[in-house]
Amino acid sequence: MEVLHLSKPDRALRGHIALDGSKSLSNRALIVLALAGADPADWLSHLSTSKDTVTLQRLLAQPGDEYDAGDAGTTFRFLTAYLATRPGVQVLTGSARMRERPVGALVQALRTLGADIQFLEKDGYPPLRIGEPDHLGKKTRVIHVEAGVSSQFLSALLMIGPYLPEGLELVPEGRLVSRPYIEMTMRMMRYFGASVDWQAENIVVRPGVYQPRPLRIEADWSAASYWYALAALAETVELTLEGLSDDSWQGDAVLRQMMEKFGIETVG
Repeated sequence: MEVLHLSKPDRALRGHIALDGSKSLSNRALIVLALAGADPADWLSHLSTSKDTVTLQRLLAQPGDEYDAGDAGTTFRFLTAYLATRPGVQVLTGSARMRERPVGALVQALRTLGADIQFLEKDGYPPLRIGEPDHLGKKTRVIHVEAGVSSQFLSALLMIGPYLPEGLELVPEGRLVSRPYIEMTMRMMRYFGASVDWQAENIVVRPGVYQPRPLRIEADWSAASYWYALAALAETVELTLEGLSDDSWQGDAVLRQMMEKFGIETVG
Protein backbone atom coordinates (compact mmCIF):
# COMPACT_ATOMS: atom_id res chain seq x y z
CA MET A 1 0.00 0.00 0.00
CA GLU A 2 1.48 3.34 -1.06
CA VAL A 3 1.74 6.16 1.45
CA LEU A 4 1.84 9.83 0.47
CA HIS A 5 3.58 12.21 2.82
CA LEU A 6 2.81 15.92 2.46
CA SER A 7 4.98 18.52 4.15
CA LYS A 8 5.20 22.30 4.36
CA PRO A 9 7.92 24.39 6.02
CA ASP A 10 5.53 26.93 7.57
CA ARG A 11 1.87 27.55 8.30
CA ALA A 12 1.55 30.89 6.57
CA LEU A 13 -1.33 31.50 4.18
CA ARG A 14 -0.92 34.28 1.66
CA GLY A 15 -2.47 35.06 -1.69
CA HIS A 16 -5.12 36.74 -3.82
CA ILE A 17 -8.07 34.53 -4.74
CA ALA A 18 -10.57 35.39 -7.50
CA LEU A 19 -13.69 33.53 -6.40
CA ASP A 20 -16.33 32.28 -8.82
CA GLY A 21 -19.72 33.97 -8.95
CA SER A 22 -22.43 32.65 -6.66
CA LYS A 23 -24.38 29.79 -8.23
CA SER A 24 -27.46 30.59 -6.17
CA LEU A 25 -27.53 34.24 -7.25
CA SER A 26 -26.66 33.42 -10.85
CA ASN A 27 -29.49 30.93 -11.30
CA ARG A 28 -32.06 33.25 -9.76
CA ALA A 29 -30.94 36.17 -11.91
CA LEU A 30 -31.13 34.05 -15.07
CA ILE A 31 -34.73 33.01 -14.37
CA VAL A 32 -35.81 36.54 -13.49
CA LEU A 33 -34.34 37.99 -16.68
CA ALA A 34 -35.81 35.14 -18.74
CA LEU A 35 -39.25 36.03 -17.35
CA ALA A 36 -38.55 39.65 -18.31
CA GLY A 37 -37.71 38.54 -21.85
CA ALA A 38 -34.18 39.95 -21.57
CA ASP A 39 -30.85 38.57 -22.76
CA PRO A 40 -28.71 37.92 -19.66
CA ALA A 41 -25.57 38.72 -21.63
CA ASP A 42 -26.77 42.33 -21.80
CA TRP A 43 -27.32 42.67 -18.06
CA LEU A 44 -25.33 40.12 -16.02
CA SER A 45 -21.62 39.81 -15.36
CA HIS A 46 -19.47 37.45 -13.27
CA LEU A 47 -21.95 34.60 -13.62
CA SER A 48 -21.10 31.34 -11.92
CA THR A 49 -19.22 28.82 -14.05
CA SER A 50 -20.87 25.91 -12.20
CA LYS A 51 -22.52 23.14 -14.21
CA ASP A 52 -25.98 24.11 -12.94
CA THR A 53 -25.61 27.70 -14.13
CA VAL A 54 -24.04 26.83 -17.48
CA THR A 55 -26.81 24.29 -18.11
CA LEU A 56 -29.56 26.73 -17.13
CA GLN A 57 -28.15 29.47 -19.36
CA ARG A 58 -27.92 27.07 -22.30
CA LEU A 59 -31.46 25.73 -21.88
CA LEU A 60 -33.00 29.19 -21.54
CA ALA A 61 -31.37 30.19 -24.83
CA GLN A 62 -32.14 27.06 -26.83
CA PRO A 63 -35.00 26.78 -29.32
CA GLY A 64 -37.43 23.88 -29.32
CA ASP A 65 -39.67 22.26 -26.76
CA GLU A 66 -37.48 19.57 -25.13
CA TYR A 67 -35.18 20.46 -22.25
CA ASP A 68 -32.64 18.13 -20.70
CA ALA A 69 -31.30 19.42 -17.37
CA GLY A 70 -28.92 16.49 -16.92
CA ASP A 71 -27.86 16.28 -13.27
CA ALA A 72 -28.51 19.97 -12.55
CA GLY A 73 -31.06 19.92 -9.73
CA THR A 74 -31.49 23.67 -9.28
CA THR A 75 -31.88 24.06 -13.02
CA PHE A 76 -34.62 21.43 -13.17
CA ARG A 77 -36.62 22.93 -10.29
CA PHE A 78 -36.42 26.51 -11.50
CA LEU A 79 -37.26 25.49 -15.07
CA THR A 80 -40.32 23.53 -13.93
CA ALA A 81 -41.96 26.72 -12.68
CA TYR A 82 -40.58 28.91 -15.47
CA LEU A 83 -41.80 26.64 -18.28
CA ALA A 84 -45.26 26.52 -16.68
CA THR A 85 -45.54 30.23 -17.63
CA ARG A 86 -44.42 29.73 -21.24
CA PRO A 87 -46.74 29.18 -24.23
CA GLY A 88 -46.69 25.83 -25.95
CA VAL A 89 -46.09 22.31 -24.65
CA GLN A 90 -42.63 21.41 -23.32
CA VAL A 91 -40.94 18.28 -22.02
CA LEU A 92 -38.47 18.69 -19.17
CA THR A 93 -36.23 15.74 -18.43
CA GLY A 94 -32.87 14.91 -16.88
CA SER A 95 -30.32 12.20 -16.26
CA ALA A 96 -31.12 8.79 -14.75
CA ARG A 97 -30.15 10.21 -11.36
CA MET A 98 -32.42 13.22 -11.85
CA ARG A 99 -35.33 10.89 -12.55
CA GLU A 100 -34.89 9.51 -9.03
CA ARG A 101 -35.21 12.94 -7.39
CA PRO A 102 -38.77 13.86 -6.34
CA VAL A 103 -40.46 16.99 -7.66
CA GLY A 104 -43.98 16.10 -6.64
CA ALA A 105 -44.36 18.90 -4.07
CA LEU A 106 -43.41 21.57 -6.61
CA VAL A 107 -45.62 20.10 -9.33
CA GLN A 108 -48.57 19.87 -6.94
CA ALA A 109 -48.16 23.52 -5.95
CA LEU A 110 -48.07 24.56 -9.60
CA ARG A 111 -51.13 22.43 -10.35
CA THR A 112 -52.95 24.15 -7.50
CA LEU A 113 -52.20 27.42 -9.29
CA GLY A 114 -53.71 25.96 -12.46
CA ALA A 115 -50.62 24.68 -14.29
CA ASP A 116 -50.98 21.75 -16.69
CA ILE A 117 -48.13 19.40 -15.73
CA GLN A 118 -48.06 15.63 -16.20
CA PHE A 119 -45.56 13.01 -15.05
CA LEU A 120 -44.42 11.04 -18.08
CA GLU A 121 -43.05 8.04 -16.20
CA LYS A 122 -43.15 7.59 -12.41
CA ASP A 123 -45.65 9.67 -10.45
CA GLY A 124 -43.87 12.47 -8.56
CA TYR A 125 -40.65 12.28 -10.58
CA PRO A 126 -39.18 13.58 -13.83
CA PRO A 127 -39.62 13.68 -16.76
CA LEU A 128 -42.46 16.19 -17.01
CA ARG A 129 -44.83 17.31 -19.73
CA ILE A 130 -45.63 20.98 -19.15
CA GLY A 131 -48.65 22.28 -21.06
CA GLU A 132 -50.14 25.62 -21.98
CA PRO A 133 -50.37 28.21 -19.16
CA ASP A 134 -54.01 29.11 -19.92
CA HIS A 135 -55.26 28.60 -16.36
CA LEU A 136 -52.07 29.41 -14.44
CA GLY A 137 -52.85 31.74 -11.56
CA LYS A 138 -56.58 31.82 -12.33
CA LYS A 139 -57.68 29.08 -9.93
CA THR A 140 -56.13 30.67 -6.84
CA ARG A 141 -53.31 32.97 -5.76
CA VAL A 142 -52.77 31.25 -2.40
CA ILE A 143 -50.48 28.26 -2.04
CA HIS A 144 -49.98 26.30 1.17
CA VAL A 145 -46.60 24.56 1.22
CA GLU A 146 -44.70 22.45 3.70
CA ALA A 147 -42.03 24.74 5.16
CA GLY A 148 -39.53 21.89 5.21
CA VAL A 149 -39.49 21.34 1.44
CA SER A 150 -36.52 22.47 -0.60
CA SER A 151 -35.99 26.23 -0.66
CA GLN A 152 -35.52 25.83 -4.41
CA PHE A 153 -39.17 24.73 -4.72
CA LEU A 154 -40.31 27.82 -2.84
CA SER A 155 -37.98 30.12 -4.77
CA ALA A 156 -39.18 28.69 -8.09
CA LEU A 157 -42.76 29.55 -7.14
CA LEU A 158 -41.91 33.02 -5.83
CA MET A 159 -40.01 34.07 -8.94
CA ILE A 160 -42.96 33.46 -11.26
CA GLY A 161 -45.30 35.24 -8.82
CA PRO A 162 -45.29 38.66 -10.53
CA TYR A 163 -46.45 37.04 -13.78
CA LEU A 164 -49.57 35.46 -12.27
CA PRO A 165 -52.79 37.45 -12.87
CA GLU A 166 -53.33 38.21 -9.18
CA GLY A 167 -49.81 37.62 -7.93
CA LEU A 168 -49.04 34.96 -5.35
CA GLU A 169 -49.39 34.38 -1.63
CA LEU A 170 -47.13 31.65 -0.28
CA VAL A 171 -48.25 30.20 3.06
CA PRO A 172 -45.54 28.06 4.70
CA GLU A 173 -46.89 25.28 6.91
CA GLY A 174 -44.50 25.04 9.86
CA ARG A 175 -41.13 26.64 10.46
CA LEU A 176 -39.07 27.65 7.43
CA VAL A 177 -35.72 25.87 7.63
CA SER A 178 -34.22 27.64 4.62
CA ARG A 179 -35.22 31.26 5.23
CA PRO A 180 -31.82 32.75 4.16
CA TYR A 181 -32.31 31.33 0.65
CA ILE A 182 -35.87 32.64 0.52
CA GLU A 183 -34.60 36.08 1.57
CA MET A 184 -32.01 35.88 -1.21
CA THR A 185 -34.74 35.16 -3.75
CA MET A 186 -36.85 38.05 -2.48
CA ARG A 187 -33.91 40.48 -2.67
CA MET A 188 -33.22 39.39 -6.24
CA MET A 189 -36.86 39.90 -7.17
CA ARG A 190 -36.94 43.36 -5.58
CA TYR A 191 -33.71 44.35 -7.34
CA PHE A 192 -35.44 43.76 -10.67
CA GLY A 193 -38.56 45.64 -9.66
CA ALA A 194 -40.92 43.08 -8.12
CA SER A 195 -43.07 43.84 -5.08
CA VAL A 196 -42.62 41.00 -2.60
CA ASP A 197 -42.93 41.18 1.19
CA TRP A 198 -43.53 39.19 4.32
CA GLN A 199 -47.01 39.56 5.82
CA ALA A 200 -46.68 37.85 9.18
CA GLU A 201 -45.41 34.39 8.16
CA ASN A 202 -46.76 34.55 4.62
CA ILE A 203 -44.95 35.87 1.55
CA VAL A 204 -47.01 38.06 -0.78
CA VAL A 205 -45.97 38.78 -4.37
CA ARG A 206 -47.94 41.41 -6.24
CA PRO A 207 -48.56 41.15 -9.99
CA GLY A 208 -46.18 43.06 -12.21
CA VAL A 209 -43.14 42.60 -14.43
CA TYR A 210 -39.40 42.51 -13.89
CA GLN A 211 -37.36 45.44 -15.18
CA PRO A 212 -33.92 44.45 -16.52
CA ARG A 213 -30.96 46.33 -15.04
CA PRO A 214 -27.23 45.60 -14.78
CA LEU A 215 -26.10 43.22 -12.05
CA ARG A 216 -22.64 41.91 -11.25
CA ILE A 217 -23.04 38.59 -9.46
CA GLU A 218 -21.14 38.65 -6.18
CA ALA A 219 -18.62 35.93 -5.39
CA ASP A 220 -19.73 32.71 -3.74
CA TRP A 221 -19.53 32.75 0.06
CA SER A 222 -19.79 28.96 0.09
CA ALA A 223 -16.57 28.79 -1.91
CA ALA A 224 -14.99 31.34 0.43
CA SER A 225 -15.68 29.02 3.37
CA TYR A 226 -12.88 26.67 2.29
CA TRP A 227 -10.36 29.51 2.42
CA TYR A 228 -11.65 30.54 5.85
CA ALA A 229 -11.15 26.95 7.03
CA LEU A 230 -7.55 27.01 5.80
CA ALA A 231 -7.03 30.37 7.46
CA ALA A 232 -8.25 28.95 10.78
CA LEU A 233 -5.47 26.33 10.64
CA ALA A 234 -2.70 28.72 9.57
CA GLU A 235 -0.36 30.58 11.93
CA THR A 236 -0.34 33.77 9.87
CA VAL A 237 -2.80 34.86 7.20
CA GLU A 238 -2.71 37.57 4.56
CA LEU A 239 -5.40 36.50 2.14
CA THR A 240 -7.49 38.55 -0.27
CA LEU A 241 -10.78 37.06 -1.46
CA GLU A 242 -12.03 38.97 -4.47
CA GLY A 243 -15.67 39.72 -5.24
CA LEU A 244 -17.36 39.39 -1.84
CA SER A 245 -19.76 42.03 -0.63
CA ASP A 246 -20.23 43.65 2.78
CA ASP A 247 -23.97 43.80 2.12
CA SER A 248 -24.19 40.28 0.76
CA TRP A 249 -27.46 38.71 -0.36
CA GLN A 250 -26.12 35.29 0.66
CA GLY A 251 -26.90 33.77 4.03
CA ASP A 252 -23.46 32.16 4.11
CA ALA A 253 -21.97 35.63 4.57
CA VAL A 254 -22.49 35.08 8.32
CA LEU A 255 -19.25 33.10 8.03
CA ARG A 256 -17.18 36.25 8.57
CA GLN A 257 -18.72 36.72 12.02
CA MET A 258 -18.48 33.03 12.87
CA MET A 259 -14.78 32.90 12.03
CA GLU A 260 -14.00 35.76 14.41
CA LYS A 261 -14.09 33.12 17.16
CA PHE A 262 -11.09 31.53 15.47
CA GLY A 263 -9.20 34.82 15.52
CA ILE A 264 -9.77 35.62 11.85
CA GLU A 265 -10.34 39.29 11.13
CA THR A 266 -12.15 40.20 7.92
CA VAL A 267 -11.64 43.71 6.54
CA GLY A 268 -13.42 45.21 3.55
